[in-house]
Amino acid sequence: MTITVLGLGPMGQALARALLDTGHRVTVWNRTEARADALADRTVVGLSSDTPDRARRTAALVHTHGGRYLDGAIMTPTDTIGTPGAAILLAGPKQLADAHRTALESLGRITWVGDEHGRAAAFDMALLDLFWTSVAGFEHALMVARANGITPAELLPHARGIVDILAPVFTEIAARIGEDRHHDDVTASVSSVAASVRHLIAASREAGVDPAMLEVFGGHVDAAVAAGHGAEEISRIAAHMVVAEVAAE
Repeated sequence: MTITVLGLGPMGQALARALLDTGHRVTVWNRTEARADALADRTVVGLSSDTPDRARRTAALVHTHGGRYLDGAIMTPTDTIGTPGAAILLAGPKQLADAHRTALESLGRITWVGDEHGRAAAFDMALLDLFWTSVAGFEHALMVARANGITPAELLPHARGIVDILAPVFTEIAARIGEDRHHDDVTASVSSVAASVRHLIAASREAGVDPAMLEVFGGHVDAAVAAGHGAEEISRIAAHMVVAEVAAE
């Protein structure tokens, strides 16, 4: 079996190298137009980072030309590819994923997440959302601290303490949202968050740091309070982050 890698950026090079190292025949394409007929009776595996809707459209396009499609999301850096440390999520027909598992496992640890082609990309986007909003929050905090005479090195050990308490917080929020359970055993109410966010916005402005991220979150919190959910757990805030167009679908 010959495996073709489309695109030779850093990740494409890492994928091709890992396949070659495990004895697979590999051809590569880089910014070259390919004829649609080349897809006939082929299995195409998409491993580029993109949105769930685009993954679904790509699957439909491949199927239109007689091919079969698996969509993947690489969850680890390029230097992990070809090692057990690489993590790749895969979506598409399970039978197709199983048929190509040996080749795909040359790249890293494969986790099948479902038949629906958009699921791997959805996991990817959700987790990147978490990563980058966390990074943005940390950098924002560093600037507020610096404006008040606290160096990044001084804040870091305390920031690590915040990271340590996030795991149980995430676990509880995920359970509450999954079960739509926000009333019982409230430990952090929406109203208490509203007061905290107002203080954070004021502190950001005083420090000369853009408070826009906090203002957006504060708007969701205020919406939850206005809807009568102030006494409920902070997990209730998530529902107010859904835009009206999506909520109506």
